[in-house]
Amino acid sequence: MDHDARLFLLPDDHPRVGAALGAVGALACAETPAVHGWLQAHGVPAESEQVRILPADAEALVPEGAETLPVPLSEEEALRVHRECAPKSVADLEAELLGFRETTQDWQALVHRALTAGVPAPRIVQLTGLTPQEVGGLVHAPSPAADVTQEDHRLRLTP
Repeated sequence: MDHDARLFLLPDDHPRVGAALGAVGALACAETPAVHGWLQAHGVPAESEQVRILPADAEALVPEGAETLPVPLSEEEALRVHRECAPKSVADLEAELLGFRETTQDWQALVHRALTAGVPAPRIVQLTGLTPQEVGGLVHAPSPAADVTQEDHRLRLTP
């Protein structure tokens, strides 16, 4: 847990900033004695819209004079807090970027599967935005998840 955030109590007369603690889903820090004690000391339940959270890089948005508590977050929790605090159009783009990251982590295997399924290399270039050299480099390279078979001298992916 190395990604910090800041819990705070939103004053009644202040516009909403950050995300409601309950809106970001379960956070490990919310179950700690420190957070329970802080909430209890202020007489506010964790589910209250008044209990807000902001990522550490947005601390400047915490209203002046608001009661605050720094809390640690895991990387996944920090991503959820950032996503929930972002304007919805940005949050949608961040979700797409996360999907892109997951796809690009295994892009070589995806290209190998497409090649072995018969998708021509120029079409893969057109669909993916990869360069012809990137796709061409994989045409003859064995896939880490592939078996070379004698049948038709093709690569066949293992299930």
